[in-house]
Amino acid sequence: MMKILGAGLVMSAIALGTVVAFAAMSEPAKMGDTSKGKAWVDVKGMSLYTFDKDTTGKSNCNDKCAIAWPPLPVAADGKAAGDWTIVTRDDGSKQWAFKGKALYTWMNDKKPGDVTGDGVNGFHLAK
Repeated sequence: MMKILGAGLVMSAIALGTVVAFAAMSEPAKMGDTSKGKAWVDVKGMSLYTFDKDTTGKSNCNDKCAIAWPPLPVAADGKAAGDWTIVTRDDGSKQWAFKGKALYTWMNDKKPGDVTGDGVNGFHLAK
């Protein structure tokens, strides 16, 4: 009886670990440490920003703006879930948004944890 119970606990732990790992992989970004505290970062650990001129579900950073502030791209198999939504940009490409706010990196951030774009031209660290 103890062997069966022990095996059941091990299988439950493995299943729970699989669910947690899947949930973690399904988000396009994660919370990371920056010099300004916890903030959203991309898979490379680069800080993510929101833009004051954007509206819910709409990016207003295009052309030269999008060169300086690269949009967080959606992979071909990306699917919206929960607070994570997908914005279709003016050029037809797809960009991730969190709670309706499109997310961007900043060309002048050079290493993970940099937050040099916070407060620049209406962009703010995504928290």
